Amino acid sequence: MFSGIVEETATVVALEKEQENLHLTMRCSFVDELKIDQSVAHNGVCLTVVKITDGTYTVTAMKETIERSNLGLLKVGDEVNVERSMMMNGRLDGHIVQGHVDQTAECVRIDDAEGSWYFTFRYAFDKEMAKRGYLTVDKGSVTVNGVSLTVCNPTDDTFQVAIIPYTYEHTNFHAIRVGGKVNLEFDIIGKYISRINQYK
Repeated sequence: MFSGIVEETATVVALEKEQENLHLTMRCSFVDELKIDQSVAHNGVCLTVVKITDGTYTVTAMKETIERSNLGLLKVGDEVNVERSMMMNGRLDGHIVQGHVDQTAECVRIDDAEGSWYFTFRYAFDKEMAKRGYLTVDKGSVTVNGVSLTVCNPTDDTFQVAIIPYTYEHTNFHAIRVGGKVNLEFDIIGKYISRINQYK
């Protein structure tokens, strides 16, 4: 489980395809603190550390993960938002994030807010999935590339998030351009409430 508070961006140093799997080798400042079998969120996707060597670590994404996320679009040198699993003895600064990406969204607009930015994203809307909580609500929580954010101005298939300078500089939001793909995880609490309401 994660909080959506990104620790830093890791750099992709190698990508290796093996049948339907993709091995991603990353470099970040806390490599020496990692252990084999530890969970780390990468752009919001929970992946298991399978190898640590020479100041880097490797995780593996399977076909379903690659198809549902933007990990298959990564190139060597790209920045990836990383967060280690949440410690249960501290404050929950973001919101409950599972690391189970639901789908991708496309950045369709970036607006300058005189020191901050508004990013607008569009995602594939499905009415049946929306009934199960796969949607955004005004002032609700959403995870974008692993970052816990507050929703602004949602429509059926779009929403905005406001990005302050700290978040812009310390995550890969500074690398997102119009047309870029990001990972979305909708709020798990909303999913549970929607599911329960189906049985009323």
